[in-house]
Amino acid sequence: MRKLLMSLLMAGSLVAGGIGAAVADDASAPVAASAAASDTTASAPAPDASAAAAASAPAADASAAPAASAAAAPDASAASAAAAAAPAAPTAPFSVDSSKINSGDTAWMLTSTALVLFMTIPGLALFYAGMVRKKNVLATLMQSFAITCVVTIIWTVIGYSLAFTPGGSFLGGFSRVFLSGMNYIKGDKATTLTVSHLATTIPESVYFVYQMTFAIITPALITGAFADRMKFSAMLVFMSLWSIIVYSPIAHMVWEPTGWLASAGILDFAGGTVVHINAGVAGLVCCLVLGKRVGYGKDVMAPHNLVLTLVGASMLWVGWFGFNAGSAVAADGRAGFAMLTTQIATAMAALGWMFAEWIAKGKPSVLGIVSGAVAGLVAITPASGFVGVIGALVIGLVAGVICFWSASWLKHKLGYDDSLDAFGVHCIGGIVGALLTGVFAVKDIGGADGSVILQAKGVLTTLIYSGVVSYILLKVIDMVIGLRVTEEEEREGLDIVLHGEHVE
Repeated sequence: MRKLLMSLLMAGSLVAGGIGAAVADDASAPVAASAAASDTTASAPAPDASAAAAASAPAADASAAPAASAAAAPDASAASAAAAAAPAAPTAPFSVDSSKINSGDTAWMLTSTALVLFMTIPGLALFYAGMVRKKNVLATLMQSFAITCVVTIIWTVIGYSLAFTPGGSFLGGFSRVFLSGMNYIKGDKATTLTVSHLATTIPESVYFVYQMTFAIITPALITGAFADRMKFSAMLVFMSLWSIIVYSPIAHMVWEPTGWLASAGILDFAGGTVVHINAGVAGLVCCLVLGKRVGYGKDVMAPHNLVLTLVGASMLWVGWFGFNAGSAVAADGRAGFAMLTTQIATAMAALGWMFAEWIAKGKPSVLGIVSGAVAGLVAITPASGFVGVIGALVIGLVAGVICFWSASWLKHKLGYDDSLDAFGVHCIGGIVGALLTGVFAVKDIGGADGSVILQAKGVLTTLIYSGVVSYILLKVIDMVIGLRVTEEEEREGLDIVLHGEHVE
């Protein structure tokens, strides 16, 4: 563990140096650069619908191309002049008349927002609670619920502004601190409201809450790695700081058009890097820093209630349509295709894990098939708005088999105690999905070509930044208030020790 953490720190120092130099360059760069960078929204969770439609326009008019080219040639200079005169795409939130809001898009995004919140409470809460021992069920449920509350306030105060407003390449600005400037003004003759430059057909308030649900579930995923052994107070402090210092910068880099990875062309439709790799590697660092559970490898630590786990996984599956299809930020064909690929990849991954386990262990388990489904949901997340049916099938199969291997062999071979396989499913599955997005991206669907090298850049950046900063935060918190409950408290159970309650 010491060698792994030292390697992460060394790599992080190199990245930090590069980030510092880049930030200095950004400060002197002309403001016009942000407008140019806005053309990279293909990988954002909220691409402009008209731009995406233009980028993925079908080739049905190919027969008319020669005549069109011939006719256009004499007017090339006029076309250039018209293009130059066209208004630049918005690069910051702005006010519009209410007539500009698309009611269909807004209705779909309200629905998607509720679905993604449903993924954390009750979906993830039940999924994790069923896998722990009975003495820690309430503590596990409490973690997801408390994180939902805490991150809601943090996102309102500072998180959204740092993630989704223009700024530098690595962090946004402060124009939306305490949601300053976000408004809805109903007048006698006209109603005006603000919209995000990333979602121009829906109210900014809806986009804000939609992105909030992503910010909520990401730290909640981390709790699966250190289940049964972290203090509740330490968990609250860590998740609060992590949301600001890790999640918001990664979200800005990947999804804000001025972000470093977005401008490089990284494809992440709904959060493969921002959510799953980010949370998964933080989870690995948590379980390494805290150490193994008391009795790990000796005592029986089987899930106490797989019914809860299956119900939670089913809720995750349903809610994930808001996660992936909602990331089109429009009620359109791309949202429909994202829903299609999500369903296909999830089913394929569940079967892949089930058959791999059946071959390896002789029996297919309930825990295995639901874990495989979650692995498929994770892996298709970055690809859902970019790949076709074949890509979805391959991504699902590969994710199911590889995540089974990471959870059943790799974890035991390396000896780390990732309690509920947060790293093995979310980080490994996220890496599989991110890299295969570069292989199977279809330009006619997502408006962008894939590149495995660029995708690997996003993966490595997230692994190093999240891993190093998470380690630093944990060590500081450990020095100040301590991270872990005592051995006696752990044996008694977190429900009674931390919350004074227990399940009969």
